[in-house]
Amino acid sequence: MLFLTSSALAITPAEQRGKSFVLTNCSRCHSIDKVSPSPLKIAPPFRDLHKKYPIETLQESLAEGISTGHPTMPEFRLEPDQINDVLSYLKSLE
Repeated sequence: MLFLTSSALAITPAEQRGKSFVLTNCSRCHSIDKVSPSPLKIAPPFRDLHKKYPIETLQESLAEGISTGHPTMPEFRLEPDQINDVLSYLKSLE
């Protein structure tokens, strides 16, 4: 039988803040967990982003504003601490 300690399941404060940000701003369209489908079919699940982009490379896009090929995606410009939090959360999904 496998037992996990609470530390194995712990989420860091940065990951928690990042999760809160994406839950509030992104979950209407994107899956933000490890299993659910995205509510909007064309919106990639966040757990798959690392397959297309090294997560660290998203830092500049999050600072300058992510632009996409579809007009329904809002543009976000995050502050440096928000970027760190969101990237921390995205890395936790890998």
